[in-house]
Amino acid sequence: MADPLSYETALWNKGILRIAGVDEVGRGSLAGPVVAAVVVLPQDGFVDGADDSKKINRQKREKLYDRIFAEATEVHFGLSSSQEIDKSNILVATGQAMNRALGQLSEPPDHVVVDGLPMASLEWEHKAIVRGDGLIHSISCASIVAKVFRDRLMGELGERYPGYGWDHNAGYGTKEHRSAIERLGISPCHRKTFLGQQYGLGI
Repeated sequence: MADPLSYETALWNKGILRIAGVDEVGRGSLAGPVVAAVVVLPQDGFVDGADDSKKINRQKREKLYDRIFAEATEVHFGLSSSQEIDKSNILVATGQAMNRALGQLSEPPDHVVVDGLPMASLEWEHKAIVRGDGLIHSISCASIVAKVFRDRLMGELGERYPGYGWDHNAGYGTKEHRSAIERLGISPCHRKTFLGQQYGLGI
């Protein structure tokens, strides 16, 4: 089995100690913010069971969330609202969320590693790794805490704007959610550009 810390260990061995793993959640959602998380682990820091958040059930993610906070040197979140997404676009807004998360670090990182493709709107020099949320341990941890944080937030927003099922669909375009939009109309949390362009709902 591959060492889940191989990427970090190679950098730690070179004296590159503050490795900031970054991931986002919510890019494809119809409602709510996109949330980015940054996790910095101590040298040899490891959270058993951490993986791509999409491969882990909700109950296990909740437990891992607490373990990651206990193990990590730092964990921070950055958000871009649905209004910001509509004003620019999802890629720019995602970069803004990542900038906000990284900007909260107590010290500049020695290395930033991000899931996916390089981000033009990310103001930090970074290494981008496709499927990094399943390959790089610090990104896996960021993936999990971002997912739990956003799911909780969408549950809270669902209490303010009931009927859309955000407590379990997290704002994504499920049949239930789209039917609710047609029945109830849009809320202030909905992304109008996504609704109009991607789903043809005439918004």
